[in-house]
Amino acid sequence: MSVTIYHNPRCGTSRNTLAMIRASGEEPVIIDYIQNPPTKERLKQLLSAMNITPRALLREKGTPFAELDLANPKWTDDELLDFMQQHPVLINRPIVETPRGTALCRPSEKVLDLLNHPVSAFTKEDGEQVNYKGKPS
Repeated sequence: MSVTIYHNPRCGTSRNTLAMIRASGEEPVIIDYIQNPPTKERLKQLLSAMNITPRALLREKGTPFAELDLANPKWTDDELLDFMQQHPVLINRPIVETPRGTALCRPSEKVLDLLNHPVSAFTKEDGEQVNYKGKPS
């Protein structure tokens, strides 16, 4: 299985997601999107695969979101993508892409639905226990 994670190693959710992927037996392609941001076209592809808008992918905390006035509805989707290109920290994370789907994995256990062999139990960095019973039908 091919797994790609758009990862920020400074983010606990991203680290937990990566650990869950590895615990499933997969070694993903890791893209540090802060150092190597996806192109605008790639962002459009990811958004389409996740069926979300650019606004839904914006991260507010710890970013220039407020100073850039990005809550203002005047910004078009295309303009929001331009801001994400200029400031990759605005891209919420982690995004995981597998043959089973693509998702913004917040919370990190969302990744389990994308894996062929997800772990049934996992302990996050903060000690929270995740018990996975499979994706509901």
